[in-house]
Amino acid sequence: MVVFALFIISKAGGLIYNREFHSGLTKLTSNDYLMLAGSFHGMHAITKQLCPVPPVPANPASTAPSLAPSPFASRPSGLELLESTHFRMQCFQTLTGVKFLLFTEPQQPNIDSMIRRIYELYSDFVMKNPFYTVEMPIRCEKFDRGLDGFVKVRS
Repeated sequence: MVVFALFIISKAGGLIYNREFHSGLTKLTSNDYLMLAGSFHGMHAITKQLCPVPPVPANPASTAPSLAPSPFASRPSGLELLESTHFRMQCFQTLTGVKFLLFTEPQQPNIDSMIRRIYELYSDFVMKNPFYTVEMPIRCEKFDRGLDGFVKVRS
């Protein structure tokens, strides 16, 4: 199975990291990558607004006090998956609003666990780096090496 690319988009919609692992996607210019990230950020925000609100379970017969609903249980998530015959794009949004886009083959298994592992690498090597400024482009060799080791084992 093949992992094509990884994009990390800041909560403001800027592309802060992009990396190609396999040459299966069309080559784009750096401006195209920035436009792609901004466009996805906008689509994600719109689809988050379109997400239906889940019904609240009503229990009027009960005299026991009801617990307050968790704010995380029914959060609208926005666009999470885009599939075509040639690639699959999976999005994982963190609680801070950073989005991880992973482009793989359509048949790639366990993409959710892959993105979560990439998020762990990001947390360990980027966010714990005292020289990294939030919302700025990621330039961290340990993160790059960690991604290489993880993705190449999967490919």
